[in-house]
Amino acid sequence: MKSTARGTRRGLAAALAASAVAIGLFVAVPQANAGQDGDEADRTTNHTMGSQIREHEGVDTRSGDAADPGVQATLSGIDVASYQGNVDWKAHWNAGKRFAYVKATEGLTYKNPYFSQQYTGSYNVGMIRGAYHFALPNVSSGAQQANYFASSGGGWSRDGKTLPGVADLEYNPYGATCYGLSQASMAAWIRDFANTYRARTGRDAVFYTSTSWWSQCVGSAQAFAGTNPLWVARYSSSVGTLPYNWGVWTFWQYTSSPLDTNYFNGAIDRLQAMANG
Repeated sequence: MKSTARGTRRGLAAALAASAVAIGLFVAVPQANAGQDGDEADRTTNHTMGSQIREHEGVDTRSGDAADPGVQATLSGIDVASYQGNVDWKAHWNAGKRFAYVKATEGLTYKNPYFSQQYTGSYNVGMIRGAYHFALPNVSSGAQQANYFASSGGGWSRDGKTLPGVADLEYNPYGATCYGLSQASMAAWIRDFANTYRARTGRDAVFYTSTSWWSQCVGSAQAFAGTNPLWVARYSSSVGTLPYNWGVWTFWQYTSSPLDTNYFNGAIDRLQAMANG
């Protein structure tokens, strides 16, 4: 009798679901924080460092080290987000990676559900690590996003193993390339973020960007080279032309295959000095 009742209930539920779909009551809701690589639902609310640069400037199909990092001493590192899940940090350490950046936040609503494992795990294995924020300049002020980031894992401490936070500044994944802002307005937004982050942490934020995006969306409206270290994205055998007014790069993301891999422009003592402030 119970089996018949359950069957009846399932039949009614299926009929109601079909009716609801027919009249448009059910709407697919993206599953944020799914944290699995390749999950397209997660990708509607969670964007990784360089994801939009690759989409607009060309897909990176290379792997391995860049042919010419352009300096005599470099360190290799990676950046990760929720798509990497629980990272095997020991394996990356054994492969020669000595620093890591971990996505913490995006806009004013997203937080990486794997942040603790990734941020703490990289630290525990011996890496010098930091956090990054995917900026959405049309969502709120720069100050609001800097505060959200700093309060959600993007802070800094003088422990010798924590790098200053990164503002990930790249193409708008939701619409207009420059988020509907003029170059002057974008520069003002970035300045607002930078000033607030420094006030919260005592450190100048690192700016991650590509030369093409910066030229379109910021141009020469303001110069940040005197205060903010540059992390340039260019998937090639050389760094190429840098964004306005930067004469040197601090980090270079040169490939995303099989995962985002980066150089630090200097030896370990220089990276330690950057961590110590």
